[in-house]
Amino acid sequence: MIAETPDTPYYAVIFTSLRTEGDNGYSAMADEMDELAKQQPGYLGIESARDGLGITVSYWRSLDDIKNWKANERHLFAQKTGRENWYAHYKVRVCKVERDYGF
Repeated sequence: MIAETPDTPYYAVIFTSLRTEGDNGYSAMADEMDELAKQQPGYLGIESARDGLGITVSYWRSLDDIKNWKANERHLFAQKTGRENWYAHYKVRVCKVERDYGF
């Protein structure tokens, strides 16, 4: 699904990753993080795709909202577990969305 986002400006966190072999609890944690993110102040939505390379884009109202999500205790645990078990490589990019449009 394409996330419904508000009028600009808002922020996007782009998480690009290459996974290790096997699930190793990844799917359950991904579902948990999706539900937890939805409860965070400033959360606007998410889009995700994986076909070898995984790209997840989450949308946020402010940079402070992103910092608070990054510092969430359960999210910190998921980040640590990801580095240890799920990701061969990843990159995070934080962007300000100044314009959007669609069909």
